[in-house]
Amino acid sequence: MQSAGQVRQQRARGDGRLVTKALDGRTRIAELYQEGAAKIRLPHTFSSEMEAVIINTAGGLTGGDRLDWSFSAGAGTFVTATTQACEKIYKASVGTAEVVTRIDVGQGARFHWLPQESILFDRASLTRRLEVDLDESAEFLAVEAVLLGRKAMGEAMESGMVRDRWRIRRAGRLIHAEDLLMEGDMRRLTAAAPVLSGDVAFSTLLYTGPHAEAYLSPVRDLLGNAEGGASHWNGKLVVRLAAEDGFTLRKILIPVISVLRGGASVPKVWNL
Repeated sequence: MQSAGQVRQQRARGDGRLVTKALDGRTRIAELYQEGAAKIRLPHTFSSEMEAVIINTAGGLTGGDRLDWSFSAGAGTFVTATTQACEKIYKASVGTAEVVTRIDVGQGARFHWLPQESILFDRASLTRRLEVDLDESAEFLAVEAVLLGRKAMGEAMESGMVRDRWRIRRAGRLIHAEDLLMEGDMRRLTAAAPVLSGDVAFSTLLYTGPHAEAYLSPVRDLLGNAEGGASHWNGKLVVRLAAEDGFTLRKILIPVISVLRGGASVPKVWNL
């Protein structure tokens, strides 16, 4: 029972789902569902690709909020999913903000998961899960980027938590698994050389598909002296990047994404 004078805080909930099919040489909607704070917009494109822009109408996330996204790319389709803007994760008075993304990619389909950065404010708490199931012949590209405060605004994430969990399967077989957990005194943790050496922006990119090995050399050429590296094994290419701020990260992240998209640019909602 709620005690006198106690106000129950409103929490954001959202559930968005998109299923696609191939029709007349283009990627078309087979199913579209959106509920609560989760919205999906589909701007017109001039190719067979479908671009899905996901939107959190709550304007950010805090402890206790939850968003669920689900995508299913039908056989022979091409979907690029991105976000309208950077997702802001605000101070959590209790609980954690949760974002769960599930992606299925069918036979001969391509899916590019390209959300813009998540910005964590001081004392933010974020838990994310990415669950992906790929057909043997599917192509998949994913990027997740995190900014621990906005350096240009004089902001810093002094304490808090971020947890990231990836599970990617091809034909039912696990091909990639990783878990990231950073919590507590973030300034001291990220200052450590094995972590971020004082940087506040970092990202992971993963590509698995027919061009994984071919992309390795041009990606490494782009990285140059940037803080990061790229590796290829077992049919996948993984890139890790770190930078002193979000702008510096984007300057290297955008051309790397373009290479992994076969020369195509990032979605138009991205901008420097």
